[in-house]
Amino acid sequence: MVLILSIIIGIMAAVIGWQFYAKRQLKRTVDEITEKIADIIAQETAEKVLVPTGLETLQRLLVQVNRLLDYNQKVIADYAKAKDSQRKMISNMSHDLKTPLTVILGYAEKLNQPKTLTREDETQIMRRLNDKVNALIGLINQFFDLVKLESEDYDIPLGKISLSEVSRQSVLEFYDLLSSRNLRVELDIPERPFYILGNEQALQRILSNLISNSIRYGSEGGVLGVTVREEGEYVAVDVWDRGKGIAEIHQERVFDRLYTLDDARNLQFQGSGLGLSISKRLTEEMKGTIRLSSTPFEKTIFTCKFKPLTY
Repeated sequence: MVLILSIIIGIMAAVIGWQFYAKRQLKRTVDEITEKIADIIAQETAEKVLVPTGLETLQRLLVQVNRLLDYNQKVIADYAKAKDSQRKMISNMSHDLKTPLTVILGYAEKLNQPKTLTREDETQIMRRLNDKVNALIGLINQFFDLVKLESEDYDIPLGKISLSEVSRQSVLEFYDLLSSRNLRVELDIPERPFYILGNEQALQRILSNLISNSIRYGSEGGVLGVTVREEGEYVAVDVWDRGKGIAEIHQERVFDRLYTLDDARNLQFQGSGLGLSISKRLTEEMKGTIRLSSTPFEKTIFTCKFKPLTY
């Protein structure tokens, strides 16, 4: 009986001792995890919490802690990127607004000088002043449009529209400008209507941006083309020209807001760097994609691709 009692006491002592050791070991592991997390946060590193443990519960906890750290690092990186983008946008906006404002101020000062200008000079200055003011208003409207498009609560109503018909109408709007530039127009738009889920005004603006972009940069090629076609299970519209094209180094960035090519500051090729960015946003709002391919003086193509409606 005494022997049995001694064995029981020994077993209980061993259990208590093991529990005490396990508790100390658990506390040591938790302290190590806590210190590691605190160090990662303080140093703002991309490290993970790697603490060896045989406890399945702690292993699951470490997995979730590392997932949370991954998410936190992504949030920090996205915030830094957005902050840098915002800083660049404000800088570019200041430049793009300052230039026309300076010109407008110069014209206004000329008109306010003592009457040394002829009637013809005044008329010419007023015409230029009017053009610059309208261009400035257009630029400001583009800034506001882009801000609205990038806001999460922006939504455009979608309905059944004809990609073919809107493409034809968009080209017709540029008839006078195309004629004045002596540009040949090549249309390849089937009589069969291709319907998509979209917004007519948004699609018109996309195509207008692409066509005006091709006229501005591709006139040297002497031709502008618009093609509506099927591409696998999608329908696509191409706006193309045979002008000087866009160098490969720029092709991935032309859709970035306020990104302009090296010669876009020249009067002949002046642009705001907003048109293609707005086109991309509007295309995405209609669940479509937009891409660019360009071989200088051979063919530069902007392609918008949409899922067709079959009903």
